[in-house]
Amino acid sequence: MIYIVINAVPIGIATLLGLLLAQFIDRPKGLGGWAVALISAAWLGAILAGALILAPPKAPIWVMTLGSAVVIWAGFVLPTLATSLHLAGQRWNRIAMACLWWLAVMLVQAVVMRLIGLTPP
Repeated sequence: MIYIVINAVPIGIATLLGLLLAQFIDRPKGLGGWAVALISAAWLGAILAGALILAPPKAPIWVMTLGSAVVIWAGFVLPTLATSLHLAGQRWNRIAMACLWWLAVMLVQAVVMRLIGLTPP
């Protein structure tokens, strides 16, 4: 996982911009909420960076960039978040907002990291 250290700057910038722009959909509550969101977004950004580095050039670069974010979100974030929030008794509109919030974060992160550039290990 050395690629995370090598790409700490693009991952960090993508994390901050993703959180900043996603707050137009919703906002974390309180300092604790922001801390959890920051750590979670940074980890998802690191995973996404790995996917962007390893993605084979089978399609145009922006299709692979945005597609990687959508596949990770749809495959891991969406079902986990929707199930957890549903089991916690949240209403469906709240679940949808939370899921869309994370999709927005990941799409912004993918675009930012592609524009800045990532260095493979």
